[in-house]
Amino acid sequence: MNGSANSKQAPVIAILAGGLATRLRPLTVSIPKSMIQVAGEPFIAHQLRMLVRNGIREVVILCGFLGEQIVEFVGDGRAFGCNVRYCFDGETRLGTGGAIRNALPLLGDTFLTIYGDSYCATDYQAIYDAFLASGKLGLMTVFRNENLWDKSNVEFSDGQILRYDKEIQSPEMHYIDYGINAFSADAFAAIGKESAFDLATLQMELLRQQSLAGFQVFERFYEVGSHQGLAETDVYLSAAASRE
Repeated sequence: MNGSANSKQAPVIAILAGGLATRLRPLTVSIPKSMIQVAGEPFIAHQLRMLVRNGIREVVILCGFLGEQIVEFVGDGRAFGCNVRYCFDGETRLGTGGAIRNALPLLGDTFLTIYGDSYCATDYQAIYDAFLASGKLGLMTVFRNENLWDKSNVEFSDGQILRYDKEIQSPEMHYIDYGINAFSADAFAAIGKESAFDLATLQMELLRQQSLAGFQVFERFYEVGSHQGLAETDVYLSAAASRE
């Protein structure tokens, strides 16, 4: 990792917003998931304001399917209090990992990532600082989920990730990958530039190499990647808006 990284510097974050959102069809036949209406406006508006409230000012949105709609709505981000740039997959879908690798020139040596369907109100600077202090190539945030809001997929103990698998669960997996990750650009160096790949594949490889740090968060996540998650998030954000 680049030793010149400064923990006082606010991190850049990449929003992974290029998926097809097949689980939400027919809602997402003609709009990308980030533009789904939640509590009266597109989800991306809620997500960007949440990031700004938690200290994020530099955002790179990784776009794919119908991403032009996101660009038209968000623009340069000034309306939301941040600076937004964009990186598109191109004609070939790159997967979540490939999309990040494609955007590395915009992201710098170290950066955070969040999924385009995730609403995670937590301390992003603390996550970034923990990543820099770890000396690892990557960091995964984890939340003690106990299979409540999705299947738990992480075995985590004494601050260490012991096992991570999105396909094969075990009784020891009480935690879930929360949705916020940190990486060094060097983590992507060994993967061929032409290959599409899932971010989880890289994380499992980093864990095998003992290069993946863990960081526990305690704020519940919300998501709009499923119809149930969308309904819960709509209720939560509508209630939050009524209190403002």
